[in-house]
Amino acid sequence: MLCIHGDAAAVVDRPYAGDHLCGPHFQRSVEERVRRELHRQAPRFRAGVVAVALSGGKDSAVALTLTHRYFTRLPGVRIVAITVDEGIAGYRSSTMARAAELTGSLGVEHVTVRARERLGTTTDEAVRALPGVAPCSYCGVWRRQLLNRAARDAGADLLVLGFNLDDLAQTILMNLARADLTRMPRMAPHRRRQDGFVPRLAPLSPIPEREVFLYAHLGAIPFDHGECPHAGRASRNVFREVVWKLEEELPGTRHALLRTHQRIVELMEATPAGTLPGRCGACGEPSTGSRCRACEYLKSVERPPGIEAAP
Repeated sequence: MLCIHGDAAAVVDRPYAGDHLCGPHFQRSVEERVRRELHRQAPRFRAGVVAVALSGGKDSAVALTLTHRYFTRLPGVRIVAITVDEGIAGYRSSTMARAAELTGSLGVEHVTVRARERLGTTTDEAVRALPGVAPCSYCGVWRRQLLNRAARDAGADLLVLGFNLDDLAQTILMNLARADLTRMPRMAPHRRRQDGFVPRLAPLSPIPEREVFLYAHLGAIPFDHGECPHAGRASRNVFREVVWKLEEELPGTRHALLRTHQRIVELMEATPAGTLPGRCGACGEPSTGSRCRACEYLKSVERPPGIEAAP
């Protein structure tokens, strides 16, 4: 196939858009879509601190690269990358190395937050203590809380996450399948400031996962290709397969799910009672109950289910 803009060979076919693009046109397309998202999600932001969650994988690496490109023209904006070390042997060390390589090349401040120091445990230890619980359940909850805390500690006004279109479509479908609509307003990107949260942006939201990978490859952006050893037990895998199948049969499904989320949030914000989080009685972080899920999981690690406390 040839690029729709000329005689160069195409590197990507985009059925949802009805076109195919060569390398340079594809890269400009990604950059322009992300630029529009940053402009839409953070209008009139001209000075302050922007934190970027950087795992070292392709999504966060591209998110940091394009966020840095967008804000570097504004001298009043400082960017800080935050990496969470959950304590996953044989995996996190290599992703952290790529994260350090990228921040070094961009000249971006890099902060590493370790679960062992902040929570007193690690994901690997929790896997052994909670064999019947999918690791992504507590790992994701702890990682999000640690990111939010670290962003606050850095004085961040915004927190950029590397969620791509596939990630968001899967999450939206998961919440719909579970009738968990209260999670919808708390998903990134945040439309308004929520008490206790550094406002989250998702500039890669219109970019499919394979296009994020291709952009990182064409741009020689350093990232780690590895997969977390615990990922195979994630319930998200089912929804990933469903979204892929729907997109294959009905191109544009992922974008439609994104619009569905936006419409639901608009309707819920018109009657916001009960949709805003309170505070955890244990740690003080945002929570929809008296105790946040992060603290509930920590309590389970200290005393796994089925083990009675000593008299």
